[in-house]
Amino acid sequence: MISLNNIMLMRGSQILLRNVSVVIHKGQRTGIIGRNGCGKTSLFRALSGEIALEEGEIEMPNGLRSSSMAQETPGSKRSALDFILDGHNEFRQLEQSIQKAEADGDDLGLAELFGKLEEIDGYDISHRAERLLSGLGFAVDEFDQPVSSFSGGWRVRLNLAAALMCPSDLLMLDEPTNHLDLEATVWLEQWLQNYQGTILLISH
Repeated sequence: MISLNNIMLMRGSQILLRNVSVVIHKGQRTGIIGRNGCGKTSLFRALSGEIALEEGEIEMPNGLRSSSMAQETPGSKRSALDFILDGHNEFRQLEQSIQKAEADGDDLGLAELFGKLEEIDGYDISHRAERLLSGLGFAVDEFDQPVSSFSGGWRVRLNLAAALMCPSDLLMLDEPTNHLDLEATVWLEQWLQNYQGTILLISH
């Protein structure tokens, strides 16, 4: 359960939210609507701990894993597939630890790390990332293209895929259907129906 207790958010001297109290239960799907500039994205940033509240408090369960869409994606030479895999921080950290253990000849450490990799279905992660890319409209021959080669709209899709790739209990999506065609939108709706956690979704 997530509780917002009498929170107040400001941007400069402008009050965005005041005396807001909400309880969001585990597994709940909640839509947040409102005009541009009314504080929807700022609320997400507060939930993520990126900005502080002026008043009130946010209560979350210990160990709650959250994922949200990045708003911008600068040009990068990393491939689309690698960009999506970067969304799974635990997998990337395990990769680095495995490389170090291999370089050090630490067989005992490797056995433990490979066990952890199996626990997170690490051997299937690349295939999961590919399925996300395919579902959001990327062609197979685009998986290895650099992020910098995609237009702004397609980079938004990459941000969405990275957010979906991240293991989470709370998924925060800011206008996720922007730049999606009908086929990708239908795919996303199905993916969200199968998601087991709590969803907060911003729309106009």
